[in-house]
Amino acid sequence: MKWRKFNGEHIRIPIKDEVRTAIIRETEKGFRLKVCIGTDSQVKGSDTEFATVIVFLREGHGGFMFIHNDKTKQKYSIKERMLVEVAKSIEIAYELCDLFTQYDVDMEVHADINTNPHFKSNEALREAMGYILGMGFAFKAKPEAFASSSCANKIVN
Repeated sequence: MKWRKFNGEHIRIPIKDEVRTAIIRETEKGFRLKVCIGTDSQVKGSDTEFATVIVFLREGHGGFMFIHNDKTKQKYSIKERMLVEVAKSIEIAYELCDLFTQYDVDMEVHADINTNPHFKSNEALREAMGYILGMGFAFKAKPEAFASSSCANKIVN
């Protein structure tokens, strides 16, 4: 997986090593961190583009993020696409969760799924919530899921 910083700089080491370095650097500066992981997607013609973000919040002092993009020609229903987004977020959360435990960093998985039943994405809410909570992760959906609905959304649009 190729990751980059928001400024476009490519991350050349494994993402787990980069996240560990960031946690150590930021906590040595005295920041209390929280990490939010989310994915959003956008259908563009025959392609579906996904963006997964790892957002680091420095309590009271802004934040920064790491970004991964990928594209596929696969066609999805809205529910399938929402669940693929969640699966991409869970995959990276699972890869990194031992670091967050080791360094006492709170982590949430954000799903770009609307809690309002009048929106199509709501069809996937129960399954997404069960998937994330079943993996032992904290869960946020819209409107609180800013990692997916704002940060990752900015990348795919």
